[in-house]
Order: sequence, then structure tokens, then C-alpha cells
Amino acid sequence: MTFHSKRNPLPFVPRLIAAAAFLVCAGQALALDPFTVTDIRVEGIQRTEAGTVFSYLPVRVGDTFNDEKAAAAIKALYATGFFKDVRIEADGSVLVVLLEERPAIASVEFTGTKEFDKVQLTKSLKELGLGESRILDRSLVDRAEQELKRQYLTRGLYGVKITTTVTPIERNRVNVTFAVDEGEVARIKQINIVGNKAFSEKELRDQIKLSTSGWFTWYSKADQYSKQKLAGDIETLRSFYLNRGYLEMQVDSTQVSITPDKKDIYITVNVNEGSKFTIAGIKLEGEMLGREKEFESLISLKPGDAYSGEKMTESTRKISERMGVFGYAFANVNASPQINREKNEVNFTVFVDPGKRVYVRRINIGGNDRTRDEVIRREFRQLESSWYDGDRIRLSKDRIGRLGYFTDTKVDTVDIPGTPDQVDLNVNVVEKPTGSVMVGAGFSSSEKLTLTGSINQANAFGSGNNIGITVNTSRIFRTISLSHTNPYFTDDGVSRTVEVFLRTTRPPLFLTDVDFRVESRGGNVSFGIPVSELDRVFVGAGIENTQVQTFSNSPLRYQTFVSENSDNTSGIGAAETTAFPLTMAWQRDNRDSALIPTQGRFRRANLEVSPAGSAQYYRSTYQDQYFMPLFGNLTLAVNGEVSYGAGLSSKSFPVFKNYYAGGIGSVRGFFAGSLSVDGTGTTTSSSRFNLPIGGQARVIMNAELQLPFPGTGVDRSLRWFTFFDAGQVFNPQYGQNISLGDLRYSTGLGISWISPVGPLKLSLGYPLNPQSFDRIQRFQFQLGTGF
Repeated sequence: MTFHSKRNPLPFVPRLIAAAAFLVCAGQALALDPFTVTDIRVEGIQRTEAGTVFSYLPVRVGDTFNDEKAAAAIKALYATGFFKDVRIEADGSVLVVLLEERPAIASVEFTGTKEFDKVQLTKSLKELGLGESRILDRSLVDRAEQELKRQYLTRGLYGVKITTTVTPIERNRVNVTFAVDEGEVARIKQINIVGNKAFSEKELRDQIKLSTSGWFTWYSKADQYSKQKLAGDIETLRSFYLNRGYLEMQVDSTQVSITPDKKDIYITVNVNEGSKFTIAGIKLEGEMLGREKEFESLISLKPGDAYSGEKMTESTRKISERMGVFGYAFANVNASPQINREKNEVNFTVFVDPGKRVYVRRINIGGNDRTRDEVIRREFRQLESSWYDGDRIRLSKDRIGRLGYFTDTKVDTVDIPGTPDQVDLNVNVVEKPTGSVMVGAGFSSSEKLTLTGSINQANAFGSGNNIGITVNTSRIFRTISLSHTNPYFTDDGVSRTVEVFLRTTRPPLFLTDVDFRVESRGGNVSFGIPVSELDRVFVGAGIENTQVQTFSNSPLRYQTFVSENSDNTSGIGAAETTAFPLTMAWQRDNRDSALIPTQGRFRRANLEVSPAGSAQYYRSTYQDQYFMPLFGNLTLAVNGEVSYGAGLSSKSFPVFKNYYAGGIGSVRGFFAGSLSVDGTGTTTSSSRFNLPIGGQARVIMNAELQLPFPGTGVDRSLRWFTFFDAGQVFNPQYGQNISLGDLRYSTGLGISWISPVGPLKLSLGYPLNPQSFDRIQRFQFQLGTGF
């Protein structure tokens, strides 16, 4: 850095450089006669605007220039980071600023990176200040290299080598290249737990997430070490001991070592179990609003029980939540232990501080880009300007989740500064696509690929209304239906559904020796009436006209229907019926989510009666679903359904009202709707296939064990499951009474995913007791299915 004055030149260049360095570092002035600046000239800049330089100079035209301002000018220009060298000269009364710019970055490239996305790396470095068109800063390059290496170490790539190259190109620019040799992933070879006595080493290793290499570690990466993972596992071990009475358990130390070739990692955890403590007594103290007995009943630990940190935390949480029901949103409940080490007993005093009673000032809703605020607000049972009620808030959250419009719902209680008796509720939802396309498909050796589909706007225009168009183009059932549901037809929450439909049933195209045709057209309207927060009753009415056409090669039961409902006693021809179905239904739903339930129960009972018209019958269904969290993220889902129908006024049950079983939603592993007790229903013995006829009664049972896919943590949108299905259809009017011995069973596994276009379920099923006439379809998937 130099300062040069033509009015008072220095005789030697070394003296000039030394003087400039002294000027910058020591702040001392050169022996310079002050002069008045008549002009300022900037030289050497290529990218930087002259105005930018002037803005940093502490001197202007007309100012008196001296050694102090020279030092300040050089410091200011260097501080911008734009310049590699700064020199100031005086040409008469003209101040000349000579600059050498730092090079600009033309590009930042990565080679050899497989573990990280290059686009994301480039974006991250640009946020750091190292990106295209930015000024090159060597310290940032070094910092980026070290941070990239640190990220590789967290992925278990301890042998990574990173070489950074800065290549000059034209116009004072450079290319920055990070050449990465990732090496091999270092994997956990052994985990040792030392000092354990009460529990085996294997039992303790089963509690933690880090593990040696196994079947799923290629995906979960549980065999790759990181400090964060180990810290989490240490807390897991502490919780394991605390929940079993070991109140003073400690992890004394952990040792992590890596082999010289940086491929294998050994972890040793030293634990000090301490003694096992039992509960001697628990007492409550503090302000309990006169509800001591009620709060005591919420404590799950009793004298004589082994201490459990989980149960104690759950007990204090329940007391705090109960306080919230009475408006105490920030109740503080703490359990203080008094340890008796001689007897290995512990007494607890639970201090209850309700705090100040508060009311909800405002409910703020966020995340609903498409859904209108009113759709969410009308599900809220906690009102604004009323006392805070924890139960009502939890109920409101569950009601929003059961709408099926959102993948996640969070309700946060927020303090209002300066107003201790008021809070705001911030409701944040994560929307799923309001429109969905349902596609069902299956593959079998006989029919190859079969397809069904529908278009459904479950939350049309964010209004909460449902508009659906269903088109089923399968070879057996063809359907076109239009429906509209308004869940709040009245302000009291009465819903209304209107539907018109046209359904056609034909035999599969591959059954060339069987033919018939069933065509139904009609419409209905129904109303849903809420009778409680969880219960809803439905009533409706409709009209339905059905025509059945048979031929000489039609199934016997279709021919029987034609003969009973027309003047054609041979059963070959056409029969037309009209029904006026009345529907009544009851539904109770307390699941935590309609889309991804993990706990709760769903029940419904439905009765359809047609007391008038040429088709008189009734159909009834009862369904019960139960979801129960087991341990970790494992959920047990159970479904049961019983359906039964019969004719009225001595009439037979209409064959086109039969129930069907088989496929996703009933018994997986069998072709959709293909199950029957004995395979009867085709017209000739030469038919090689069992034509789905269905039955007037149906029994379905399903059980699933669901858990998040390995590596996704607590994300519930992608899950895998194992299942066990059982089911069958029966025809009591033809002598096939309901018998559990005739049920078909299947088992298998599958994947469910909340995709951008709706729930997707894939299953691979294996029938356990197929009969020779059953049609097998092991792989099936459906987009838009529920259970």
C-alpha cells in the first residue's frame, strides 16, 4: 500500500513502501504538505463504479488533503474487500486513487460429490458469500472447504479429501473448483456398553438408534456415526433406566475410535446404573382449586411402584392439562424428589402453581393458502374472548385433522406482551392438494392390467365443499357419477350431499362364453345432522331405475332375477325395476386424523330400505375401525365390517345390490370383487373362470401394523405396513349361510404414501387358503384409498 505525491516525491521506492505500511498500521503521518483537492481521479477499476469508490473516500473536492486523510482513505478502501491493492498519489492538486481489484468469481463447481446435491451445495455457498459474480475471498474459500468436510464427517465419510483450486481466467475472474474424493463410508463395527448389571448389553443396544450394519442400514444409515446421534442415544439409555426405577443412573463416559484406514468405528459407553428406587409416597402441594382428589387420581404412580420417569412426566402433564380446562394455560406442575438411599426409596412432592387464569384474545390461522379461514374456524370449539379451555382446543385440533384437507395441524399458545391474562392461539396447517385423482390398478396373469379412476375436488375452491366425478372403466364395473357435498349446508353444521349416477355392469372381456348387462341410473340426496362433537346421523332418500338384460349364456342368478321380475319365465331377456331407497346412518369419529390416523376409533352403521317400487329390499352395514399406538412409531390398525341384505314383501334380494369382497379394502391378494364360497354363478361348466357374483352378506376383517419408512423419522406421510386380511361374501337365500370356516385369509406387506395427488397404497398379498376357483392377484395398488 503506497501513497505518492508528485509535489513532494520520496527518493526511494523502499522508503515509499515502508512509509505507506507505517501509515496504515501505525497511523502515523507522512511528511506531506497539506493541499486543497481540486479533483479526484480513480484509475485501475474494471467492474467497480467510480461512484462506489467516491462513496468510501473520506475526502471530497475542496477539502484539505493531509496525511491523516490519506491513512483513512486507504483503510476505508481496503475495508470494502473489493481491492487487492490501494495506492494514492497527488498530481499537482489532483488526488489520484490507483486501485487493483480483487478477482470476481466466474463459477463455483464441484466434482466427485455423490453424497450431496450439487445444486444445493452451490446455493448454500452463495448464501455464505461464495458464489458467481461475488468477489473472491480466500478466507471464505477455506471456510467453505472446512464446512464441506465437516458435513462429510457427519455422514460417516471420514476418509474424505477435498482439494480446492482457484483458476484465473480472462477479465480478472476466477473459477473455483472443489474436487472431492469421498472415500468409503466409515461404518460402526462394534458398540460396547460397559457397567450394566440389571440389563443385558443386547437389551440396551436394542434401545438405541445407532447400530452395526444390518438389512435396512443402507437406507436408515443407522450404522453411520455422528455426535448428534450418539447424544440422542445416550438420552434414550437414561430414559430407559429412569423408567425402570434407576433414578441416579449416569453415563460416565463415551469413547469413539476409528481404525487407521478410517473404515470401522468402535463405540464404548460406560454406564453407572446406581440403585433401583421404589416410590415411598407422593403428595400434592400448592393451589389446586379445591380439586385435590381429582388431581391425585391423575397420578399413575403409587407407593410401592418402581419409579418411572415416563409415568411421572405423564402424571404432571395430565395435571397441567386439567388446569388448562379451567383457563390456566400456563400452569406449572413440578415433581421434586426426596431420596432415601439407605432404603432405596423416593418420596415426591408435586408442586402445583396454576399461574394466572387467561382467556383467548384472538385465534390466528396460517398455512391455509387455498382453504378459506371460515372452513377452519367453524371447526373450532374454543371461542375468541372466552376463557382458555385445553380440552376444547384439543378437540378443535382433532376436528380440523378429521377434515382430511391437511397433513398436519399445530396449535400454539402465545403470550401477549404486557397482558398477562390474555393469549393468542396460532393455528398452522399444512395443506394437501385440494383436488385428487384416484387411480386403481391391479395385475394378474389372466387380465394383465385393470384400471379404475375418479376426479374429486375434496375442498373445492377452498370452500370445504366436495365435488366429485367418478369414472370406472374396469372390464367388470363401469360407473359415471357426479356428487356434491356441502358440509355446512346450515350454520348448525348440517351437511347435504346430492348425487346422480349411471352404473353399468358387464362380464370381463376375457369371459367370451358369458354375457349379461346391468344398467342403473338414479340420484339421491342425504343430510348429515351433528348430534354431538363426535356423532353424526344421516338421513336421505333417492330413486333408482335398474335394467337387467340376460342371454342364454348369462349366469343363473341373473336369469333367475329376470324371470322373477318380468313376464319372461325363461329368464332370458330384460327386466326393469324401480326402487325408492331411504337411508339412515350413524357415525362416530374420534380419530386424531382422517388422513393419517394413529389413535382413535371410527364407527358407522348404515341402513338402506326400499319399501316401495318393484325392487323392495334392505341393506345394512356396520363398520368399526380402531387405531392404537403401540410403542415408538408403531401403530396397530384394526378394521371390521359386517353387511347383510335381504328382500322385502316375499321378493328376492336384487342381485345388483350384492356385496363384493376381494382386493384392496377387503381381502388383498385376491382379485377385486372375486370372492365367493363355492365359485358358483357361471352358466356353464366350460367356463374356466369364476365370475364375480357377490352375495347378500359380507364379513371383512383387517389388521395392519404401520410404522414410518426407515430413515424418515416421525414423518407419517410415508409408511410401510404388514397386514392380515380375512373376508367372504355369502348368499343365505341360496343356502349359503354365514360361516367363519368359509372365510378367505391373506397376509403380506405394503407401502402407503400421502402423495401430492392423494393417498397411495401398494400391497403385495399372499392368499393363505385359496381354493381352485379363486382368482389370485398378488400385487395391487390404489390411489385414493383409506384403510
